[in-house]
Amino acid sequence: MHIGKTVFTQVMEWVHPEQFRRCVARYQGNYKVSNFSCWEQFLAMGFAQMTFRESLADIEVCLRSRGRQLYHLGFQSSIAHSTLADANATRDWRIYAELAQGLIRRARKLYAQESLGIELEHTIYALDSTTIDLCLSLFPWARFRSTKAAVKLHTLLDVRGPIPTMISISEGKQADVQILDELIIEPGAFYVMDRGYIDFQRLFRFVLASAFFVTRTKAGIQLSRLESRPVDRNCGLRSDHIVWLVSPQSVVHYPERLRRVSYRDPEDGKVLVFLTNNFDLPALVIAQLYKLRWRVELFFKWIKQNLRIKHFFGTSDNAVKTQVWIAVCVYVLVAILRKELGVQLSLSQMLQVLSVNVFEQVPLAELFAKSTSYTDTSDLHNQLMLWN
Repeated sequence: MHIGKTVFTQVMEWVHPEQFRRCVARYQGNYKVSNFSCWEQFLAMGFAQMTFRESLADIEVCLRSRGRQLYHLGFQSSIAHSTLADANATRDWRIYAELAQGLIRRARKLYAQESLGIELEHTIYALDSTTIDLCLSLFPWARFRSTKAAVKLHTLLDVRGPIPTMISISEGKQADVQILDELIIEPGAFYVMDRGYIDFQRLFRFVLASAFFVTRTKAGIQLSRLESRPVDRNCGLRSDHIVWLVSPQSVVHYPERLRRVSYRDPEDGKVLVFLTNNFDLPALVIAQLYKLRWRVELFFKWIKQNLRIKHFFGTSDNAVKTQVWIAVCVYVLVAILRKELGVQLSLSQMLQVLSVNVFEQVPLAELFAKSTSYTDTSDLHNQLMLWN
Protein backbone atom coordinates (compact mmCIF):
# COMPACT_ATOMS: atom_id res chain seq x y z
CA MET A 1 0.00 0.00 0.00
CA HIS A 2 1.31 3.44 -0.91
CA ILE A 3 1.22 5.47 2.29
CA GLY A 4 2.62 8.76 0.98
CA LYS A 5 5.34 9.06 3.66
CA THR A 6 9.03 9.00 2.83
CA VAL A 7 11.24 6.24 4.18
CA PHE A 8 13.11 8.81 6.28
CA THR A 9 9.88 10.03 7.89
CA GLN A 10 8.80 6.48 8.68
CA VAL A 11 12.09 5.75 10.43
CA MET A 12 11.91 8.92 12.51
CA GLU A 13 8.32 8.15 13.54
CA TRP A 14 9.76 5.40 15.74
CA VAL A 15 10.96 8.20 18.03
CA HIS A 16 8.05 8.85 20.37
CA PRO A 17 7.14 12.60 20.17
CA GLU A 18 6.37 12.89 23.87
CA GLN A 19 9.64 11.22 24.82
CA PHE A 20 11.53 13.68 22.64
CA ARG A 21 9.58 16.65 24.01
CA ARG A 22 10.44 15.69 27.59
CA CYS A 23 14.15 15.41 26.76
CA VAL A 24 14.11 18.85 25.16
CA ALA A 25 12.11 20.40 28.01
CA ARG A 26 14.42 18.96 30.68
CA TYR A 27 17.42 20.77 29.21
CA GLN A 28 15.51 23.79 27.82
CA GLY A 29 16.67 22.99 24.32
CA ASN A 30 14.13 25.24 22.60
CA TYR A 31 14.42 28.13 25.06
CA LYS A 32 14.38 31.39 23.09
CA VAL A 33 14.60 29.45 19.83
CA SER A 34 12.46 31.06 17.14
CA ASN A 35 13.43 28.76 14.25
CA PHE A 36 15.25 25.50 13.67
CA SER A 37 14.05 23.57 16.71
CA CYS A 38 15.79 20.67 18.41
CA TRP A 39 13.62 18.29 16.42
CA GLU A 40 14.83 19.83 13.17
CA GLN A 41 18.41 19.59 14.43
CA PHE A 42 17.86 15.91 15.22
CA LEU A 43 16.33 15.32 11.77
CA ALA A 44 19.23 17.01 9.98
CA MET A 45 21.90 15.16 11.96
CA GLY A 46 19.97 11.88 11.70
CA PHE A 47 19.77 12.41 7.93
CA ALA A 48 23.55 12.89 7.88
CA GLN A 49 24.08 9.59 9.70
CA MET A 50 21.59 7.68 7.58
CA THR A 51 22.89 8.93 4.23
CA PHE A 52 26.61 9.13 5.04
CA ARG A 53 27.01 12.92 4.72
CA GLU A 54 30.53 14.26 5.28
CA SER A 55 29.99 17.89 6.33
CA LEU A 56 27.40 20.49 7.30
CA ALA A 57 27.58 21.97 3.80
CA ASP A 58 26.95 18.48 2.41
CA ILE A 59 23.83 18.18 4.59
CA GLU A 60 22.61 21.62 3.48
CA VAL A 61 23.05 20.97 -0.25
CA CYS A 62 21.37 17.55 -0.14
CA LEU A 63 18.36 18.70 1.88
CA ARG A 64 17.87 21.90 -0.08
CA SER A 65 17.82 19.90 -3.29
CA ARG A 66 14.63 18.32 -1.91
CA GLY A 67 13.05 21.64 -0.96
CA ARG A 68 9.49 20.58 -1.81
CA GLN A 69 9.70 17.59 0.52
CA LEU A 70 11.32 19.27 3.52
CA TYR A 71 8.03 20.18 5.19
CA HIS A 72 6.81 16.60 4.93
CA LEU A 73 10.10 15.43 6.40
CA GLY A 74 9.42 17.54 9.49
CA PHE A 75 11.43 20.69 8.67
CA GLN A 76 9.66 24.00 9.19
CA SER A 77 12.74 26.20 8.86
CA SER A 78 15.15 26.70 5.99
CA ILE A 79 18.27 24.56 6.07
CA ALA A 80 21.58 26.39 6.49
CA HIS A 81 24.85 24.86 7.60
CA SER A 82 25.56 27.90 9.82
CA THR A 83 22.26 27.43 11.65
CA LEU A 84 22.97 23.74 12.16
CA ALA A 85 26.49 24.54 13.36
CA ASP A 86 25.10 26.96 15.95
CA ALA A 87 22.58 24.38 17.12
CA ASN A 88 25.27 21.71 17.53
CA ALA A 89 27.44 24.12 19.50
CA THR A 90 24.74 25.43 21.85
CA ARG A 91 21.92 22.87 22.26
CA ASP A 92 22.71 20.67 25.25
CA TRP A 93 24.08 17.30 24.10
CA ARG A 94 22.33 15.63 27.04
CA ILE A 95 19.03 16.00 25.15
CA TYR A 96 20.17 13.38 22.67
CA ALA A 97 21.99 11.29 25.26
CA GLU A 98 18.74 10.95 27.21
CA LEU A 99 16.80 10.23 24.03
CA ALA A 100 19.28 7.48 23.18
CA GLN A 101 18.86 5.94 26.63
CA GLY A 102 15.09 5.74 26.08
CA LEU A 103 15.61 4.03 22.73
CA ILE A 104 18.18 1.69 24.28
CA ARG A 105 15.67 0.55 26.90
CA ARG A 106 13.21 -0.34 24.12
CA ALA A 107 15.87 -2.16 22.10
CA ARG A 108 17.14 -4.21 25.04
CA LYS A 109 13.65 -5.60 25.62
CA LEU A 110 13.48 -6.68 21.99
CA TYR A 111 16.87 -8.41 22.12
CA ALA A 112 16.56 -9.87 25.62
CA GLN A 113 16.19 -13.42 24.28
CA GLU A 114 19.11 -13.31 21.84
CA SER A 115 21.34 -16.37 22.05
CA LEU A 116 24.84 -15.97 23.43
CA GLY A 117 26.12 -19.39 22.51
CA ILE A 118 26.33 -20.32 26.20
CA GLU A 119 23.61 -21.36 28.63
CA LEU A 120 23.44 -18.37 30.95
CA GLU A 121 20.44 -16.27 31.91
CA HIS A 122 22.42 -13.44 33.51
CA THR A 123 22.87 -10.09 31.82
CA ILE A 124 26.37 -9.87 30.37
CA TYR A 125 28.10 -6.57 29.69
CA ALA A 126 31.35 -5.98 27.82
CA LEU A 127 33.30 -2.86 28.76
CA ASP A 128 35.95 -1.24 26.60
CA SER A 129 36.98 2.02 24.94
CA THR A 130 38.08 3.21 21.54
CA THR A 131 40.12 6.28 20.65
CA ILE A 132 39.13 8.72 17.90
CA ASP A 133 41.97 10.89 16.65
CA LEU A 134 41.34 14.61 16.14
CA CYS A 135 43.23 17.60 14.83
CA LEU A 136 44.86 19.44 17.75
CA SER A 137 44.50 22.89 16.16
CA LEU A 138 40.72 22.37 15.77
CA PHE A 139 40.10 20.52 19.04
CA PRO A 140 42.53 22.07 21.57
CA TRP A 141 40.26 21.04 24.47
CA ALA A 142 40.92 17.36 23.62
CA ARG A 143 44.74 17.46 23.80
CA PHE A 144 46.06 13.90 23.83
CA ARG A 145 49.76 14.30 23.10
CA SER A 146 51.97 17.26 22.27
CA THR A 147 51.02 17.14 18.59
CA LYS A 148 47.59 15.51 18.47
CA ALA A 149 44.15 15.51 20.03
CA ALA A 150 41.75 12.64 20.64
CA VAL A 151 38.60 11.62 22.44
CA LYS A 152 37.76 8.25 23.92
CA LEU A 153 34.42 6.51 23.65
CA HIS A 154 33.98 4.37 26.76
CA THR A 155 31.19 1.89 26.09
CA LEU A 156 29.34 -0.65 28.17
CA LEU A 157 27.71 -3.09 25.76
CA ASP A 158 24.91 -5.51 26.49
CA VAL A 159 26.26 -8.40 24.43
CA ARG A 160 22.74 -9.57 23.65
CA GLY A 161 22.03 -7.46 20.64
CA PRO A 162 24.63 -5.97 20.96
CA ILE A 163 23.17 -2.76 22.41
CA PRO A 164 25.29 -0.04 24.08
CA THR A 165 23.86 0.73 27.51
CA MET A 166 26.37 3.38 28.55
CA ILE A 167 28.62 5.64 26.50
CA SER A 168 30.93 8.21 28.03
CA ILE A 169 33.09 10.57 26.00
CA SER A 170 36.34 11.71 27.59
CA GLU A 171 39.65 13.22 26.61
CA GLY A 172 41.93 10.70 24.95
CA LYS A 173 44.43 10.72 27.80
CA GLN A 174 41.93 9.57 30.45
CA ALA A 175 42.79 6.12 31.82
CA ASP A 176 40.21 3.46 30.99
CA VAL A 177 39.96 2.27 34.57
CA GLN A 178 38.49 5.59 35.69
CA ILE A 179 35.24 4.81 33.89
CA LEU A 180 34.51 2.18 36.56
CA ASP A 181 33.68 5.09 38.88
CA GLU A 182 30.79 6.05 36.58
CA LEU A 183 29.22 2.60 36.36
CA ILE A 184 25.91 1.94 38.07
CA ILE A 185 26.52 -1.71 38.85
CA GLU A 186 23.62 -4.09 38.28
CA PRO A 187 23.34 -6.88 40.88
CA GLY A 188 23.69 -10.34 39.39
CA ALA A 189 25.15 -9.13 36.08
CA PHE A 190 28.52 -10.11 34.61
CA TYR A 191 30.98 -7.42 33.51
CA VAL A 192 33.66 -8.60 31.09
CA MET A 193 36.69 -6.34 30.56
CA ASP A 194 40.36 -6.50 29.67
CA ARG A 195 43.27 -6.13 32.08
CA GLY A 196 43.41 -2.37 31.64
CA TYR A 197 40.53 -2.20 34.12
CA ILE A 198 42.29 -4.00 36.96
CA ASP A 199 42.12 -1.81 40.04
CA PHE A 200 41.26 -3.90 43.08
CA GLN A 201 39.67 -1.07 45.00
CA ARG A 202 37.32 -0.39 42.11
CA LEU A 203 36.75 -4.10 41.39
CA PHE A 204 35.66 -4.68 44.98
CA ARG A 205 32.62 -2.49 44.23
CA PHE A 206 31.32 -5.38 42.11
CA VAL A 207 31.54 -7.68 45.13
CA LEU A 208 29.70 -5.18 47.30
CA ALA A 209 27.01 -4.79 44.62
CA SER A 210 26.55 -8.59 44.27
CA ALA A 211 27.71 -8.46 40.65
CA PHE A 212 30.47 -10.38 38.89
CA PHE A 213 33.49 -9.39 36.84
CA VAL A 214 35.66 -11.39 34.46
CA THR A 215 38.98 -9.93 33.43
CA ARG A 216 42.47 -11.00 32.47
CA THR A 217 45.24 -10.86 34.99
CA LYS A 218 48.42 -8.94 34.28
CA ALA A 219 52.09 -9.20 35.14
CA GLY A 220 53.12 -8.13 38.61
CA ILE A 221 49.99 -9.24 40.46
CA GLN A 222 51.05 -11.52 43.32
CA LEU A 223 48.54 -14.24 44.19
CA SER A 224 48.66 -17.03 46.75
CA ARG A 225 46.88 -20.26 45.84
CA LEU A 226 44.39 -21.50 48.42
CA GLU A 227 42.66 -24.30 46.50
CA SER A 228 42.98 -26.19 43.21
CA ARG A 229 39.97 -27.50 41.34
CA PRO A 230 40.01 -30.31 38.77
CA VAL A 231 39.73 -29.26 35.11
CA ASP A 232 39.19 -31.03 31.78
CA ARG A 233 42.37 -30.35 29.84
CA ASN A 234 40.82 -31.71 26.65
CA CYS A 235 38.77 -28.51 26.25
CA GLY A 236 41.71 -26.12 26.66
CA LEU A 237 41.58 -25.58 30.42
CA ARG A 238 44.93 -25.68 32.24
CA SER A 239 44.01 -24.80 35.84
CA ASP A 240 41.25 -23.49 38.10
CA HIS A 241 42.49 -22.00 41.39
CA ILE A 242 41.00 -20.14 44.32
CA VAL A 243 43.55 -17.46 45.21
CA TRP A 244 44.24 -14.63 47.62
CA LEU A 245 46.04 -11.36 46.98
CA VAL A 246 49.51 -11.22 48.54
CA SER A 247 50.31 -7.52 48.54
CA PRO A 248 49.15 -5.93 51.85
CA GLN A 249 47.98 -2.83 50.00
CA SER A 250 45.91 -4.92 47.57
CA VAL A 251 44.41 -6.92 50.43
CA VAL A 252 43.22 -3.70 52.05
CA HIS A 253 41.39 -2.76 48.84
CA TYR A 254 40.16 -6.27 48.04
CA PRO A 255 39.91 -8.40 51.19
CA GLU A 256 38.10 -11.35 49.54
CA ARG A 257 39.13 -14.40 47.59
CA LEU A 258 39.48 -14.49 43.80
CA ARG A 259 39.26 -17.23 41.22
CA ARG A 260 42.03 -17.68 38.65
CA VAL A 261 41.31 -19.72 35.52
CA SER A 262 44.03 -20.56 33.01
CA TYR A 263 42.98 -21.45 29.47
CA ARG A 264 44.85 -22.24 26.24
CA ASP A 265 43.06 -20.87 23.17
CA PRO A 266 42.86 -23.77 20.68
CA GLU A 267 42.83 -21.35 17.73
CA ASP A 268 46.21 -19.73 18.30
CA GLY A 269 47.66 -21.65 21.27
CA LYS A 270 47.83 -18.50 23.39
CA VAL A 271 47.50 -18.99 27.16
CA LEU A 272 45.01 -16.65 28.82
CA VAL A 273 44.67 -16.27 32.60
CA PHE A 274 41.39 -14.87 33.92
CA LEU A 275 40.40 -13.40 37.27
CA THR A 276 36.81 -13.41 38.46
CA ASN A 277 34.80 -13.16 41.65
CA ASN A 278 32.39 -15.88 40.54
CA PHE A 279 33.08 -19.28 42.11
CA ASP A 280 30.05 -21.22 40.81
CA LEU A 281 30.20 -21.27 37.00
CA PRO A 282 32.26 -23.98 35.31
CA ALA A 283 35.77 -22.84 34.44
CA LEU A 284 35.12 -23.26 30.71
CA VAL A 285 32.14 -20.88 30.93
CA ILE A 286 34.41 -18.26 32.49
CA ALA A 287 36.68 -18.52 29.42
CA GLN A 288 33.67 -18.38 27.11
CA LEU A 289 32.40 -15.27 28.89
CA TYR A 290 35.67 -13.48 28.30
CA LYS A 291 35.51 -14.39 24.63
CA LEU A 292 32.24 -12.43 24.39
CA ARG A 293 34.27 -9.27 25.04
CA TRP A 294 35.26 -9.21 21.38
CA ARG A 295 31.70 -8.08 20.57
CA VAL A 296 32.39 -4.61 21.95
CA GLU A 297 35.49 -4.39 19.76
CA LEU A 298 33.40 -5.38 16.75
CA PHE A 299 30.84 -2.77 17.79
CA PHE A 300 33.53 -0.08 17.70
CA LYS A 301 34.70 -1.28 14.30
CA TRP A 302 31.15 -1.28 12.99
CA ILE A 303 30.17 2.21 14.13
CA LYS A 304 33.41 3.67 12.76
CA GLN A 305 32.70 2.08 9.39
CA ASN A 306 28.97 2.77 9.20
CA LEU A 307 28.31 5.94 11.21
CA ARG A 308 29.75 9.45 11.03
CA ILE A 309 31.83 9.57 14.20
CA LYS A 310 35.38 9.75 12.83
CA HIS A 311 34.96 13.21 11.29
CA PHE A 312 32.97 15.79 13.19
CA PHE A 313 30.76 18.60 11.94
CA GLY A 314 31.70 20.92 14.81
CA THR A 315 34.80 21.49 16.93
CA SER A 316 33.33 22.17 20.36
CA ASP A 317 32.94 19.57 23.09
CA ASN A 318 29.15 19.95 22.85
CA ALA A 319 29.11 19.47 19.07
CA VAL A 320 31.20 16.31 19.29
CA LYS A 321 29.01 14.75 21.97
CA THR A 322 25.84 15.77 20.12
CA GLN A 323 27.02 14.05 16.94
CA VAL A 324 28.03 10.88 18.77
CA TRP A 325 24.75 10.56 20.65
CA ILE A 326 22.61 11.20 17.56
CA ALA A 327 24.68 8.53 15.78
CA VAL A 328 23.83 6.16 18.66
CA CYS A 329 20.14 7.09 18.30
CA VAL A 330 20.21 6.15 14.60
CA TYR A 331 22.03 2.90 15.35
CA VAL A 332 19.48 1.89 17.99
CA LEU A 333 16.53 3.00 15.81
CA VAL A 334 17.69 0.68 13.03
CA ALA A 335 18.20 -2.11 15.58
CA ILE A 336 14.61 -1.59 16.79
CA LEU A 337 13.30 -1.65 13.22
CA ARG A 338 15.14 -4.88 12.57
CA LYS A 339 13.28 -6.65 15.36
CA GLU A 340 9.90 -4.94 15.05
CA LEU A 341 9.67 -5.56 11.29
CA GLY A 342 11.35 -8.97 11.36
CA VAL A 343 14.03 -7.90 8.87
CA GLN A 344 16.50 -10.60 7.87
CA LEU A 345 19.21 -8.15 6.77
CA SER A 346 22.15 -7.16 8.96
CA LEU A 347 22.26 -3.64 10.36
CA SER A 348 24.88 -2.53 7.87
CA GLN A 349 22.73 -3.85 5.01
CA MET A 350 19.71 -2.02 6.41
CA LEU A 351 21.66 1.24 6.55
CA GLN A 352 22.80 0.77 2.97
CA VAL A 353 19.20 0.27 1.86
CA LEU A 354 18.03 3.31 3.82
CA SER A 355 20.84 5.52 2.54
CA VAL A 356 19.66 5.32 -1.08
CA ASN A 357 15.91 5.25 -0.40
CA VAL A 358 15.32 7.95 2.23
CA PHE A 359 13.14 10.02 -0.12
CA GLU A 360 11.19 7.09 -1.56
CA GLN A 361 7.54 6.70 -0.59
CA VAL A 362 7.29 3.01 0.14
CA PRO A 363 6.42 1.19 3.38
CA LEU A 364 9.52 0.15 5.32
CA ALA A 365 8.47 -3.49 5.58
CA GLU A 366 8.02 -3.65 1.81
CA LEU A 367 11.35 -1.91 1.18
CA PHE A 368 13.33 -4.33 3.34
CA ALA A 369 11.40 -7.35 2.03
CA LYS A 370 12.35 -6.44 -1.54
CA SER A 371 15.96 -5.92 -0.51
CA THR A 372 16.06 -9.27 1.26
CA SER A 373 14.75 -11.05 -1.84
CA TYR A 374 17.83 -9.86 -3.75
CA THR A 375 20.25 -10.80 -0.98
CA ASP A 376 21.69 -14.21 -0.24
CA THR A 377 20.54 -14.66 3.36
CA SER A 378 21.54 -18.32 3.65
CA ASP A 379 24.50 -17.42 5.86
CA LEU A 380 22.85 -14.72 7.98
CA HIS A 381 21.41 -17.05 10.60
CA ASN A 382 24.66 -17.60 12.45
CA GLN A 383 26.00 -14.08 12.09
CA LEU A 384 26.02 -11.29 14.60
CA MET A 385 23.36 -8.84 13.55
CA LEU A 386 25.82 -6.00 12.90
CA TRP A 387 28.09 -7.27 10.19
CA ASN A 388 28.01 -8.69 6.72
